[in-house]
Amino acid sequence: MRFTRAWPGIAELLAFVAFDILHRDGQDLRTLPAIDRKAILWELVKPADGIIQYSQHVEGGGAAFYEAAEKMGLEGIVSKRRGSPYRGGKDEAWVKVKCWDIGEFELLGVQRQAGKRSEALLARDGKYVGKAVIATSNGIKERLWKRVQQGRGRPPAGLPTAVVTPDVEWVRPGINMRVKTLRGEPKLRHASVQDFREE
Repeated sequence: MRFTRAWPGIAELLAFVAFDILHRDGQDLRTLPAIDRKAILWELVKPADGIIQYSQHVEGGGAAFYEAAEKMGLEGIVSKRRGSPYRGGKDEAWVKVKCWDIGEFELLGVQRQAGKRSEALLARDGKYVGKAVIATSNGIKERLWKRVQQGRGRPPAGLPTAVVTPDVEWVRPGINMRVKTLRGEPKLRHASVQDFREE
């Protein structure tokens, strides 16, 4: 079960969204198939139209469902095998498929370490948001590194101390990176640089 914000208009309230049940009245339900646990949960919370809500499920059509979630700007989807018991930890019967965003970020510096992939340190609206792997073509990497060497700068104020390290080449403002990153995250996660442009 998880908490999530309620619909716009009543944003001050929280909704309790129930999507699975593991125990009921002292009975361990974890060995039951996921679809049976959902049925037990529904009987417990229906009609689930108030502060307690029920996470509906859709059977089949995963690719189309994911495409619809992406078009709606959602964070992603969760898929479960209908007959699977509940197991803690990672399990191939329970998969979260996240949606991706591509956006522009300001380049603050480039971190290069021996044996590791180079990373861009990035900001949005002047605020540090994390790092992205520079996973572009060799041509783009060479063009970027040449630009970095031409416009070396200093680390901006307000950065976390952990990122201000000697292996970062800081740049002057004016380079914007096009970055692919997981949607719905306050900081960059699993991010990769696609390209860059200069103002």
